[in-house]
Amino acid sequence: MSQSITFKDTIVIRARPDTLFRLALDPRRREKWDPSYVKASYVGEEKLGNGTQVRFKLPTRLLGLSFTAKYRNFQAPTRGGWESIKGFGPVERLNQNWNFKPIPGGTEVTLSTDASVRYNFVAKPIERVLRQMSGQSLLELQRQVDKQGAQLMEDTAREYQEKQREAQKAAKKAGNKKPDKAKT
Repeated sequence: MSQSITFKDTIVIRARPDTLFRLALDPRRREKWDPSYVKASYVGEEKLGNGTQVRFKLPTRLLGLSFTAKYRNFQAPTRGGWESIKGFGPVERLNQNWNFKPIPGGTEVTLSTDASVRYNFVAKPIERVLRQMSGQSLLELQRQVDKQGAQLMEDTAREYQEKQREAQKAAKKAGNKKPDKAKT
């Protein structure tokens, strides 16, 4: 007897929808920032789109299970998602849908998770793990975007400081080379 699990998590992130879309749905990029997945890769053609298959491997703390999923409901850059092709471990089916709604000052990101678990007695622990994965994915997505912005600000500040130093050096040189005034 299977048990259904469905929930949504929403967060506002200060970034454009197209940037978040690529970070969240491209498996090669997601593997780098999302601790909920140890490995994520394309199966076959490496192209985002409806019907494209990807292979995910969960970390050991999440039983280290692997599964193959297929992209669906793909409409870049506002929404996209995937669904598992077949069951894995106690999970019969797992769907994940991302929605990116542009709002003033950023993007409202909604992550919907829909799963079906094979046995009732594991439904609560699996739901807890899936909710943790969802929340952690959203927070790490925000950290990834903030980290990129922080790096950009740091680089800009460093360049500004270098320009100031060069300007001070140039001013010092100009100050030391004052023309001699002839006495009259």
